[in-house]
Amino acid sequence: MKMLVTGATGRLGTKVVETLLKTVPASQLAVSVRNPEKAEGLQARGVEVRHGDFDLPETLDTAFAGIDRLLIISADGDNETRIRQHTNAVAAAQRAQVGFIVYTSATNASESSLFLAPVHRITEEAISKTGIPYSFLRNNWYLENELGNIQGAIAGNPWVTSAGSGKSGWALQQEYAEAAATVLTGNGHENTIYELAGKLMTQEELVSALGSVLGKEIPVHQVDDIKYAEIMKSAGVPEFVISILVGIQKGIREGTLEIESNDLEKLLGRPVTPIREALTQIVDGISQTK
Repeated sequence: MKMLVTGATGRLGTKVVETLLKTVPASQLAVSVRNPEKAEGLQARGVEVRHGDFDLPETLDTAFAGIDRLLIISADGDNETRIRQHTNAVAAAQRAQVGFIVYTSATNASESSLFLAPVHRITEEAISKTGIPYSFLRNNWYLENELGNIQGAIAGNPWVTSAGSGKSGWALQQEYAEAAATVLTGNGHENTIYELAGKLMTQEELVSALGSVLGKEIPVHQVDDIKYAEIMKSAGVPEFVISILVGIQKGIREGTLEIESNDLEKLLGRPVTPIREALTQIVDGISQTK
């Protein structure tokens, strides 16, 4: 059986591949990357590195050839770009007659009002229409998404948010990676949808946990979207990124990530890492890079 991971040199993809290599022979694993040079380390370990660019469908035909189980990791970029790229990837998977598609989606993708959701809804629909067995991994929120805020808190800055009392299901990216590896290699996951999330909590609850890790009180400044955008701009955040951040804050405030589920711990076969322990890992990682 041959399996392939797209985007294997990205943050999530790297973790998925490393997790797979703990249980899967390298000879059974291939990766599809835009820049094969970045994956030379994997090639040296026996992983087959294939050139695959979601904007160049002909490369995907070669990349996906002979693949039994495929993990499509959602791409970066604006919605229009991502929809085009994902559509190309799904069409290539169908042409290659892969046996199973796993796709990293978003919370409640089929119904969510989050501005990022259309990408995932359209991709899920495209995969469903191929008739290929699938599993949609609807990832909630990576704790690593808060890295900038955590670094700011360590430096003594307040935690600024316009998310109000909206809740997110933060979990470590490594745990989402482990769940993806479990589904890609396991049996009985055909035509499934998993809502993957840690324990739902508000910004204040997350910051309280961070404060206990850092041993200090971190003030939380709840502002409106306009003020939030102004603060981000004054901090030097690029304009196009600000609109994305504001959209995310708005989505969280409106409850788009508040989907209660224990699917993540089911796939992990253990409880999700408690938030204080997870935050400790993040903080320790920050201190090691200084």
